[in-house]
Amino acid sequence: MLATYDLKGKTALVTGGASGIGLGAVKAFLRCGAAVAINDLATSPNLEKVVKELSDEGHKVIAAPGSVGDAQDCPRMVEKAIGELGRLDYLVNNAGTPGTRSPIPPADFERQDEAFWDLLLNVNLIGPYRCTKAAAEALKESGGAIVNTASISGFSRGGSSSVYCATKAGLINLTKEWARALAPKVRVNAIAPGAVDSAWMCRFDDIEEGDLSAIPLRRVGTPTDYGESILFLSAGADYVTGHTLVVDGGLIA
Repeated sequence: MLATYDLKGKTALVTGGASGIGLGAVKAFLRCGAAVAINDLATSPNLEKVVKELSDEGHKVIAAPGSVGDAQDCPRMVEKAIGELGRLDYLVNNAGTPGTRSPIPPADFERQDEAFWDLLLNVNLIGPYRCTKAAAEALKESGGAIVNTASISGFSRGGSSSVYCATKAGLINLTKEWARALAPKVRVNAIAPGAVDSAWMCRFDDIEEGDLSAIPLRRVGTPTDYGESILFLSAGADYVTGHTLVVDGGLIA
């Protein structure tokens, strides 16, 4: 059963919202009556398609294209979302990248070079900072909330690379820092997803081959699963801040 909140008159900005976990969050907000700005790269073939499909279904959605990895582009995207929506209640810092199509072993320092570090730090760690900074005043005015998409790889070994793990561990820590920085007006939390049933850039052979033995619930998490968790931390959970909610089917239990 899906959670229900009355979010009529509320607004949300979801980065990386045209697919996967981000789209799951977009649909959760829309189902509850919120208006949503969907961010994705301007070059994304999904963005306009998703906005049109959801608009045709009667939802209030706008496109807010831009790269969270661009220091000038990101604040423009946030300002566009706030300007067109008229306010901002919820920010979902979901956009991120593994930077690789196959997992990189920790000892493979050649593939995890300076350029790789720069890409992942810029998108996965500095990107959420840029969005949070740009949206902070609007969120304070509305008494809103931020939810960051971290990863279970931020708690332990694994993930697509050691660098990816480091960026997600950093985001988990920043979630606590920003919760203190923006209190008491804005709550800041995060989710730590496990396996995701989506077209994520990096593919994992065991999951691809259907081996779910390591997941106690014996299934991969869907965008809806993760979207519901983001919705709860945004619209519910009024006394929760600085927390990272593990949503992984029991994988790291």
